Amino acid sequence: MNRRTFLQSALSAASFPSIVVAQAKPSAKKILLRSSWQTVNIGDIAHTPGMLRLLEQHLPEHEVTLWPSSVENGVAEMLMKRFPRLKIMGKTTADKQEAFRTHDFLLHGSGPSIVGQKSILEWVEKTGKPYGIGGVTWSPGGDADGVRVISEAKFAFFRDTVSLESARKAGATCPIMEFGPDATFACDLTHDEAADAWLKKSGLEPQRFLCCIPKLRHSPYWEIKKGAKFDAVKHARNEAMKEHDIRPLREAVVALVRETAMKVLLCPEDASQMKLNKEMIYDQLPEDVKAKVVWRQDYWLTDFAQSVYKRCAGLFGNEQHSPILCIGHGVPAIVCRYQEQTSKGYMWKDLGMNDWLLDHDFDEPARALTPAVLAIAREPQAAKAKAWVAKTRADERMKRMMDVLRAQLA
Repeated sequence: MNRRTFLQSALSAASFPSIVVAQAKPSAKKILLRSSWQTVNIGDIAHTPGMLRLLEQHLPEHEVTLWPSSVENGVAEMLMKRFPRLKIMGKTTADKQEAFRTHDFLLHGSGPSIVGQKSILEWVEKTGKPYGIGGVTWSPGGDADGVRVISEAKFAFFRDTVSLESARKAGATCPIMEFGPDATFACDLTHDEAADAWLKKSGLEPQRFLCCIPKLRHSPYWEIKKGAKFDAVKHARNEAMKEHDIRPLREAVVALVRETAMKVLLCPEDASQMKLNKEMIYDQLPEDVKAKVVWRQDYWLTDFAQSVYKRCAGLFGNEQHSPILCIGHGVPAIVCRYQEQTSKGYMWKDLGMNDWLLDHDFDEPARALTPAVLAIAREPQAAKAKAWVAKTRADERMKRMMDVLRAQLA
């Protein structure tokens, strides 16, 4: 072998390892998920398993640790049953320091705002590592840090386009700001055996009942959340508006029972609504209607509720996340919103469900509720087809969010 041939062979051999490295898969990264805001509302619970499912589905090679505000009341056990590889960060300072040291990326989960904004600021201050925001509602609201937190994120997905436009108008300069639905659309927790047994005991047959959920203008956390103080102003607003807001639901229940073969389940999304269902709907129903209405007296967790929703013909009410759990499984759902619920309800328009979003700040949409509910009961296949279209759109946008996260981790 002459000198020239030897050098060519040596260079080829030396370059081989670099080719192997370039073709190798990216090393696994550790994601710290800031989520799990509270446990008195099945929607606030559902944010987390929805995001965990997306991460499991689209980024299975990466390790995930949950940084929760609360996983009490059986929520931790429910999450670990579905996601046995999940790690949950402890509550001590040492636990947080270890998580900050070992994790590569902070993902802020879905919520009514950037709920963990202080956590993001602490993460940046102590680690300098990147973060992203996944599926929140947002408005400026005099928050000096909000625009900066959005701008310095690697990406920010907003669960309604009203929030997205608010961030743009406020001057946020995040390189990727897009519509990205609440991760609750991806939640797949179920407790089928328990749900089937309870439905049978309650006389409710699959696809032969609709669910109804009322809500006050302000959730009375002082009744259901430890340490929450009574708010006289919010309580007065609730009392002034509850007949206005819930009467349309009660009228729809009466029409469903009298004009179709459907039964109705009055059920809760938060732990205050069992009492509200009884006071504002069940106790005021005519006896012939009451005979075909089931009032659920107990609170439930997300897995049990979702198994029930999957078996109903549709859902309507003043809440947001039970409808999301329904649409995520192709079940029709109507949202009745009002101004105290922020802009989150507009995600229904963003997903093409304009006529299933009724604004109860105005009388005309409220009067449209009964016809809309009856249409779901009378034309179930058309309603389900519409729900599946919306689900598909939500799935596409959530996949986009995961694709963006994957690029950041790479």
